[in-house]
Amino acid sequence: METSDAMRPNRRLVLQSAGASLVLWTLPLGARAAGVRNGLRIGVIGSGRIGGTVGGLWVKAGHQVMFSSLDLDHDKMLAARLGAGARAGTPKEAGAFGEVLFISVPYAALPSVGRDLGSAMRGKIVLDSCNPVPGRDGDMAIEARAKGTGVASRELLPGARLVRAFNSVGYGRLQADAHRAGGRIAIPLAGDDAEALRTAERLVRDAGFEPVVVGPLARAKEFDPGTPVFGRALTAAELRRGLGISP
Repeated sequence: METSDAMRPNRRLVLQSAGASLVLWTLPLGARAAGVRNGLRIGVIGSGRIGGTVGGLWVKAGHQVMFSSLDLDHDKMLAARLGAGARAGTPKEAGAFGEVLFISVPYAALPSVGRDLGSAMRGKIVLDSCNPVPGRDGDMAIEARAKGTGVASRELLPGARLVRAFNSVGYGRLQADAHRAGGRIAIPLAGDDAEALRTAERLVRDAGFEPVVVGPLARAKEFDPGTPVFGRALTAAELRRGLGISP
């Protein structure tokens, strides 16, 4: 069947569109993200309570998320439950898939994550929610808390553009209160890379919370376990007051 002139695509418009897409893909991640209809590709390393909850919220927000852990069957069931936009893979596959990575594993596992996924993480934005717990993670958790978790995690994940995020609020509140009205739950962030922080702020908002940038990674210890703000579902104003941060 012949195609009429009215139905035939305008070649100039097609080429212009393709060129625009190519230009868009060469922009930095933060600039590119706003123009990509399907959002970011996120690899979740550790799809337990926090990883599964936050990753699920990102799927609902339109991001493409690959879940991974030591239990691939669990990840496949999680992805099937979340539907389009979710998939499952091994940690190495998730590390390669994501332009942003979200790590949520026991802190004692972080050194092996750094070794196994080092090349995949290098230069990528990595959100770290892992908390050092001495009773579970041993002496290395004591050392990490003494340094401050942001500084310790940076040493364990070399080459990553690291942001501490989603470590201070329990998964139950994250599940129940995402996108809540009347003052969203605040998520403190710390990082040394400005673009990584901007991307983390976007992802916090997309998940249904309010980002509060505390400062560089050295200040992440201010919302580590054992601090006054840890484990509390605070609004942004309450969190800033608790940390002594000006609005």
